[in-house]
Amino acid sequence: MQTQNRLFDDLARVASGAFHTLGGLREEIELRVKERVERLAAEMDLVTREEFDAVSAMAAKAREEQETMEARIAGLEERLGQLEGTAASKKRPASSRSAARERDDS
Repeated sequence: MQTQNRLFDDLARVASGAFHTLGGLREEIELRVKERVERLAAEMDLVTREEFDAVSAMAAKAREEQETMEARIAGLEERLGQLEGTAASKKRPASSRSAARERDDS
């Protein structure tokens, strides 16, 4: 019985050592695969997530600024149109007076 227990203990130790070794091997393989993928990504000139997020934020900010400027320009154009309309209406009576004078002179 003692021999059998000793055999099981030895098998358990061997299995434990094998699992421990396989765990280290797994970590080593994961590290090598990750390094290779990163190298391939660098060779393919891919961007990192951080770079992508930074550019996305810049694009969103530029879009907001563009929309703000479009609204501001539209408001200024409307105001200019109103001012031109007011100036044109002030000029009309003067031009209609001169037109009336021209008719009277003829």
